[in-house]
Amino acid sequence: MDNDNSSEKSTEVSDKSVTATAVTPPRSKKITTVIVIAAIIAGIALVFYALKMEMNQSSNGSLTQRETTKNDGNKVVTQEEEDIASVVSKVSPSVVSILTKSTAAGNSFYGSTEQEGAGTGIIVGKDGYILTNKHVIDGANNVSVVTSDGTSYSDVKVLGTDPLNDVAFLKVSGVNNLPVAELGDSTSVRVGQKVIAIGNSLGQYQNTVTSGIISGTGRPVSAQSEQNVENLTDLIQTDAAINPGNSGGPLLNLSGQVIGINTAVVEDAQGIGFSIPISSTKGILKGVLAGKGVQRAYMGVNYIPITADVAKQYNLSVKKGAYVFSSDGKSAVVSGSPADKAGIKDKDIITKVGDIEVGDRGGVSSLVGEYAPGDTIAITVLRGSQTLTVNVTLAAYNN
Repeated sequence: MDNDNSSEKSTEVSDKSVTATAVTPPRSKKITTVIVIAAIIAGIALVFYALKMEMNQSSNGSLTQRETTKNDGNKVVTQEEEDIASVVSKVSPSVVSILTKSTAAGNSFYGSTEQEGAGTGIIVGKDGYILTNKHVIDGANNVSVVTSDGTSYSDVKVLGTDPLNDVAFLKVSGVNNLPVAELGDSTSVRVGQKVIAIGNSLGQYQNTVTSGIISGTGRPVSAQSEQNVENLTDLIQTDAAINPGNSGGPLLNLSGQVIGINTAVVEDAQGIGFSIPISSTKGILKGVLAGKGVQRAYMGVNYIPITADVAKQYNLSVKKGAYVFSSDGKSAVVSGSPADKAGIKDKDIITKVGDIEVGDRGGVSSLVGEYAPGDTIAITVLRGSQTLTVNVTLAAYNN
């Protein structure tokens, strides 16, 4: 702020005595001037004091109700906030908490002990079908489900698990009107895309919401749980916070569609979480909802996902796809399998499953996972310099 500094000039006046009528002495004028100036200074001081008090009140938050409402920054809503709030409102009723109890062997003195666990699930069928992670219910003797409105269900059955992925299906008995989550297409996700995760964080904060972006696709991860270590492939990487208890919960796009199942987080790392692509579960889900149980479709080949390094190592002509190869000297094509019957051979390169290219949009296992046993799909392979398309009728995977 600029300050104006005023200066006063004093003027000396020569007084001459006069006879006749008396006049007001010059001293009386000086006293009056002093009084006026003092009054002005007092007024200015009072104004400054009032302003200071108002500033102190403002800094202490002592505003009137009208001023608080008018200046409340919490009521300023951005478009992104509206989008996230809309997704959460839409999907939260379809997200459940899963509580488990299991018996752990103790020492000879204490005997066995009961352990409790917690995770998250996604309602995928109004009749009580729930999708979650396999490791959430591994070893559980008892499973219960709590919906977002606090309703608890104890009559819960584990229908089965995916033998090739960290996925399990549950069934809540006696319900027919549960809100079902909408499933999206994980083959079309893109790096940098905004995503939202919902889950039972730490097993005690139900329907915790976090947001972030897709940081990468096609990630391989060795996921370790209390029960075992599982090698997972083709995962979606995200920086949306995923914590213990979030396992089995949905990763969502801004349309409120499930594009992934949150499954793993890297210890001692910041902003690195992983989700199973939802499309890889659709084939099994189709059978589950049809009452056929948990059946995984499979083609019957061993392969190596092609990267630049793999292409160089094996002198391949392409830098993406799946190289049908086995390092143990045996055939990479399982004898009598759907792939064998369709004519796929060792050292073929699978470039497409259906009309989707193998690579950024998914690996062979994930893309085949979209189909159910009995489905026939077109597989495009590169054999030497020749491109071939073969029809493969998928079978059910047997452990």
